[in-house]
Amino acid sequence: MLTVQAVYDFINTRAPYDMQDPFDNSGLLVGDPAAEVHGIHFAMDLTQPVIDEAIAAGADLIVTHHPIMFSPIKRLVATDYESRLIMRLMAHGIAMISAHTNLDKAEGGIDDVLAVCLGLTNVTGEGYVRIGDLPRPMDADELTAHVSQALHTVVRPMGAGRAITRVAVCSGSGGNEWAVAHSWGAQAFVSGEIHHHDALAAVDAGLFCLEAGHHATEEPGIFALADALQNELNRVQYKVTVSKSQLGAYAMPERP
Repeated sequence: MLTVQAVYDFINTRAPYDMQDPFDNSGLLVGDPAAEVHGIHFAMDLTQPVIDEAIAAGADLIVTHHPIMFSPIKRLVATDYESRLIMRLMAHGIAMISAHTNLDKAEGGIDDVLAVCLGLTNVTGEGYVRIGDLPRPMDADELTAHVSQALHTVVRPMGAGRAITRVAVCSGSGGNEWAVAHSWGAQAFVSGEIHHHDALAAVDAGLFCLEAGHHATEEPGIFALADALQNELNRVQYKVTVSKSQLGAYAMPERP
């Protein structure tokens, strides 16, 4: 019998929860750890459409990258957005586990998967940042097209660059890590979100930056976690989906 606790323990071996940042709220957030699991539904975020998909798929556990309840909840009322999500999970007997900053930083986690998606080799790094070598030198336009194609998203370039071979990555809202990337010898830096003043400082330091979208830079990592769980527990049926609430450049095609 597969339980919610067993799924949590599996994630904990790959992305230990004691690695999460103090501000984070990763872990088992809703449900009974002893409850039996028949289906697992993976998503970046918990939304009403994700819950719809989980119900349709017969899943009794949702695993997300981003947690809920970052701020304390003192009441569960239908007029509150997060309360409605939690109440609906409980009404349908669906548990929820999140793996956020622990999965970002873990070996084989979100940032390592992002580096693989971009074809980087000789990848090293620690914390949230990874750095590696491109398969061939690229100029700014070529690298922009390469990242856009690899992540199936719209990319916003900042600065200029020629003969770029060393690229650093930091998924999600990791634009403030540009100085780490620069100190490690990166010629280009890819992140999901790069704030205006971080971009100005990074470009002034000679770093070519690419803002590729929070969702697009993190989603491959949650897919990789789902694949790892499926490989470990071949008898478990699950469906990996993308939230239909994502808009514009954040929208991703259905996974094959």
